[in-house]
Amino acid sequence: MRSERHGDGGRRSGSDVMPRYWLLKSEPRVFSIDDLRAAPNQMTGWEGVRNYQARNFLRNEMQVGDLAFFYHSNTTPPGIVGIVEVVRAGYPDQTAFDPRSRYYDPGSDPTRPIWFMVDVRLVRVFPRMITLDELKRTPGLETMLVIRRGMRLSVQPVTADEWQTVLALVEADGHENRPVC
Repeated sequence: MRSERHGDGGRRSGSDVMPRYWLLKSEPRVFSIDDLRAAPNQMTGWEGVRNYQARNFLRNEMQVGDLAFFYHSNTTPPGIVGIVEVVRAGYPDQTAFDPRSRYYDPGSDPTRPIWFMVDVRLVRVFPRMITLDELKRTPGLETMLVIRRGMRLSVQPVTADEWQTVLALVEADGHENRPVC
């Protein structure tokens, strides 16, 4: 498994390529994991990202089959609540062109899009939130981006080792790695 943060930096192909891992932040009052569970086919477009570094991850690096932790931010407590899978790689975020959208960007042009999104499908809802405080106290997660003070990036790479460490926290509670039914 890869443990580097940014992988090969390009498009991947071939069936032997391991998925990359990510963390996607969402404010639960805007869109929660329960909203995703209730969505048609438990899928949604990850829209509205308006940060250039996060946009670059969506546009250039996230690929079909990649997995991401779903993180509830701007809530008390914040934390990881489940897993999603990328089911469509980066494509132009149509909300940037819609003046009625809260994500509208008047400087964005459909012929030269600035903002991108991916589609994700719910894989698993954790039986409990893995809180930010718990992540901070867990050995092996000292360099995980989400625990860095001031790290507000809504799309973040996660190393394979960090991924496995977080999954071990869930499984330590006696819950197996169950998919959503």
